[in-house]
This record gives sequence, structure tokens and C-alpha cells, in this order.
Amino acid sequence: MSLSPTARSTPRRHSERARADPAELYALLDSCLVCHLGLVLDGAPVVLPTSFGRDGDTLYLHGSSGAASLLAAAAGTPVCVTVTRMDGVVYARSVFSHSVNYASAVIHGTARELTDPGDKCHALRVLVEHLAPGSWDHARGPTRREIAATYVLALPLDEASLKVRTGPPGDTDEPAGGHPATVPAGAGRDGGPTARHRPLRFTGQPLQVEADLPGRALAKPTESNRYDAVRVPHG
Repeated sequence: MSLSPTARSTPRRHSERARADPAELYALLDSCLVCHLGLVLDGAPVVLPTSFGRDGDTLYLHGSSGAASLLAAAAGTPVCVTVTRMDGVVYARSVFSHSVNYASAVIHGTARELTDPGDKCHALRVLVEHLAPGSWDHARGPTRREIAATYVLALPLDEASLKVRTGPPGDTDEPAGGHPATVPAGAGRDGGPTARHRPLRFTGQPLQVEADLPGRALAKPTESNRYDAVRVPHG
């Protein structure tokens, strides 16, 4: 099985970076927390960042039942969802050849509104567990009123493309100059580490958060804030 390209989902620039294995697409989606939802709303393009979740070959999006973008998508307006993970900055000998190492997906399609309460709860669980693993089984579940106030969309991954860039600079024939290097994303300008997202698993135990930066106050555990710092593999 491979990704099925269409005219609008076929990469043209640097087509050699295209990937056809759905497993690579799924891995990218599972490693990111934010996507961008694009559609035409009232005659103008709109692109909105939002969280998401994936179950098999379906992407789930959610938001307020009054959100104009979700209402339009549910009514059949075509959508485009993008997800990008930047893995590093590529410093070349020439500024023209500077680049980034990345994995990027573009998903086209028509989203379907979920109206069945069971389907909505399943999708919401997928969303919650993607963002905050373990939360669904320990936090209070959504009420009927909360479910009714939430729009949930299902977008098939039938029409998607994936591009990946890896490796060093491409200007190896450039006259000596500069200092070619690849700096991993999340590293500071001096090459040292900076604060990075650390997903926590909700276990029902008191919160014990380690600070990423010196001087950052540690969160104090409370009865209403019971997490611990169990690391979740991410990316």
C-alpha cells in the first residue's frame, strides 16, 4: 500500500523528497501536536492552527460548535491540512544553499462531521490521548452538554503527500567559505539545548515537573493538578 497521489497532492518541487509509504505519514502525524487547517471562508483563505489526533487512516479535528471554519468544513467546503516537523537548520557554504531538514505532510479532502455521540467520544479520546496521553482514563470525561458544544470532524488520509529532507548542505562544490553544519531543531544558536516540549502522561499522581531552564519555578502538586513527569516518547 502506498500514498495515492492526485494532481494536487503530487509534489513538484524537489519531487525526489516525496515519500509514498503511509507508515512514514502516520509517524510524522504521531510525532506532532499541531496542524494547520486551511479553507476558503467567505471568499478569503483562512489558515488556523489546531490540535488533532489520528486513528488509522483518519485524522480528527475538533473545536467549538460555533466556529465558522468548522461549520464551513462540515458543510462540505474542501479543506487542506498541513503538518510540519522541522528537524534541523542546515548551514551551507553559501546563504543561497541554506536549508532545513524537515518532514511535511499536506492532506486534501472533505471533512465529515461526526454526529453520533459514540463516534464523537471515540474521536475526542483519540485527540486527548494524542495531546496528553493517559488523561482520558484519569480525568473526568466530557458531559453530554460538553459533547454537544463540540464539533468533531473526520478527515480521511486518502489524498495526502509527504516530503522529507535529511542530510548535509547540498553545495559541496562551492568554494570554501562559511562553516557547513546541521544544527538539530531545539538547539540554541550556540549549539546548546533550549527548552523543549516534554509530554507528560496523566497517571493520577502529584505533579513533579522538572524545569528546562535555570530559575524556572517548579509547579506545586495540588489535588486538581495530579500529573507526574513520566516521559512519553515523542518524535
